[in-house]
Amino acid sequence: MKKNFEIKATGKSKGEWIFHGEFQETVDYLSDHKRILEFNPFCRQVEKTGIDNIYKWHFRVTDPQNNPFDVIFFIEENQELMVALPDEYDDMDPDDIPEHIIRDSTVGRKITWKHRPSEKTIDDPKNYVFEGKAFAEMHVHPHKKAQTWVDFDLKINVKFTLYPAFRIIPEKVIRKMTNAGMSFIMQTATNKMFQSISKDFGKIQPV
Repeated sequence: MKKNFEIKATGKSKGEWIFHGEFQETVDYLSDHKRILEFNPFCRQVEKTGIDNIYKWHFRVTDPQNNPFDVIFFIEENQELMVALPDEYDDMDPDDIPEHIIRDSTVGRKITWKHRPSEKTIDDPKNYVFEGKAFAEMHVHPHKKAQTWVDFDLKINVKFTLYPAFRIIPEKVIRKMTNAGMSFIMQTATNKMFQSISKDFGKIQPV
């Protein structure tokens, strides 16, 4: 392993849920970026930056020896309305389409979070502070009456420095262990986040 014990790790989590709520009510709730991430047990703070749609996440996790390290993310959030317009509107300028046609043709909304490079250096290995990169898509679609289907997919990349105690473990092994452990932690946190949302929002069931 490299002398500085630097390693790149990737974690993934995903899930599908049925929200027992109307589509617009569910979208409004899930669009509150700060509120839903505060349910994540590793999230210490989410704050808006001075740039529109850009957020700063501060997460704190621990290694297998229970040593804490902080991961900072800068994230851009975007939303895209998903519509299936009647054929006669295919060639029309979106600004000219009547609002009620768009409303009646709405089949969902896509909320995306993607990494926004920071202008300042985040990594501070001596104090175990590292920059992370997050990429996520949340698809929200009307389901049955008073129900909404939500599909969530998240990937996080982090490059960090390990504590010296890992010197004896081969790099390939520690990388595999780290990726697997990170994905397990993320999936557990995602499940817990949506369970907590259900206590606030109303009934939610995994698909």
